[in-house]
Amino acid sequence: MSSSEEFSFSDHSHRRFNPLTDSWVLCSPHRAKRPWLGQVEEASADQRPSYDPKCYLCPGNKRATGAQNEKYASTYVFPNDYAAVHAEQPDCDTAALAQVAGQNASSELFRVESTRGQCSVVCFSPRHDLTLPELTPSEISQVVRTWQAIYSDLSDDPAIGYVQLFENKGAMMGCSNPHPHGQVWALSEVPSEPALEIAALKKFHAKHAAKDPHACLLCSYVKAEETNAAAGESTNRVVLQNDSFMALVPFWAVWPFETMIVAKSHISNIKQLDDKQVTHLAEIMQGLTCRYDNLFQCSFPYSMGLHQSPTAAHPDADCCHLHLHFYPPLLRNSTVRKFLVGFEMMAEPQRDLTAEQAAARLRALSSIHYKCS
Repeated sequence: MSSSEEFSFSDHSHRRFNPLTDSWVLCSPHRAKRPWLGQVEEASADQRPSYDPKCYLCPGNKRATGAQNEKYASTYVFPNDYAAVHAEQPDCDTAALAQVAGQNASSELFRVESTRGQCSVVCFSPRHDLTLPELTPSEISQVVRTWQAIYSDLSDDPAIGYVQLFENKGAMMGCSNPHPHGQVWALSEVPSEPALEIAALKKFHAKHAAKDPHACLLCSYVKAEETNAAAGESTNRVVLQNDSFMALVPFWAVWPFETMIVAKSHISNIKQLDDKQVTHLAEIMQGLTCRYDNLFQCSFPYSMGLHQSPTAAHPDADCCHLHLHFYPPLLRNSTVRKFLVGFEMMAEPQRDLTAEQAAARLRALSSIHYKCS
C-alpha cells in the first residue's frame, strides 16, 4: 500500500541495482537509528615497533618455513609460503572425481576443475608500524609500480588466465600479520566475481556499440557521477578525485563505507598507467585510506582489490576498465562491524546507511592522518 507521504531516500526502504554484477541491494536507512546490543569487537592495538624481530615479513627475518627475507628498503615480493594454488599438480579426471562424487556421477550435478596458479606476497614497506594511509604518495607509487611489474610478468605466462592483486588490512579482515602487505593470486581461470563484472561490461558495450563504438559502463558511470557531484549534496557520492581517478561510494554499495576508485579514462589494466597516472592513483589511495582511518580514529580494516583485464592480452581486455574495490566492515565505530547474515545470506545484501550519507561523512574528513594532526 502506498502512502501520501513523500518518498525519502534517507528514511524509506528501497532497492538499488548494481549494473556491474547484475544484482540488487536492499537499503533500509531508518534502521540506522536502532540501538545496538550485539557483538562489539576488541579495539586493535595501534602501537607497533618499526621493526619486529618476530615478524615473518620484516626485512632480514626468517619466515615460518625457514626462508629468509632480503634486507629490503622499499617494496619486496616473494612467493607465498602457503599458496592457495600451485603451478604443478595432477589433473582432476573422471576417475579422480569418482572418489568424492561416486561412480557414474552426473556431470550436471557434480563438476570439478583442476586449478593451477601461483601466489605471492607484496610487502608495501620495510616499516612494520605503518599501513597504506601512513605511507607517502611516493612510497605508494612504488607499490603501484611493483603491481605493474607483477601483472606484466604474469600476463606473459601462458599458464596464467587471471591475476588478482589485493590487500586484507586488519585482523577483522582475516589478516594474519600486521606488517603492511598485500597478495597476488594468479590462476589458470577467471574467478566468478570478476567474470560477472566482465559479462556486465561486455553486455553494456554490445548494447550501445552501434551509437558509440567505445561505449563502456564504467566510463559512463564516472561521467554521470561527476555530473551528480556538481548538482548538489543529495546526489554527490564522490569522496575525492583528481585528473586521472575518482574515489566514490558506489550508488549500489553493500558495505557501510564501501568505495571504488575508478580510472576516469578507459584504461584496461594497471600496466597501461603512465607515470602521471601512477602518481595520481597513489595520491587518491593515500587520501581515501587516510579518511578511512580518520573516520573512527583507528587503523580502519578493509579488503581491497583491483579489477581489470584478467591478463593484458585477454580476449575481453578492451571491454575491461581498471577500478579498485574497498570493502570495509566497520559500521558505527571502531568496534562495531556489519555482518552479512540472515536475510543477506538467504535473499540479498542489505545496508542501513545510504551511499550518499556515507560519502558525505568520508568527504568531510581531513586528508591528513589523525596521528599527524
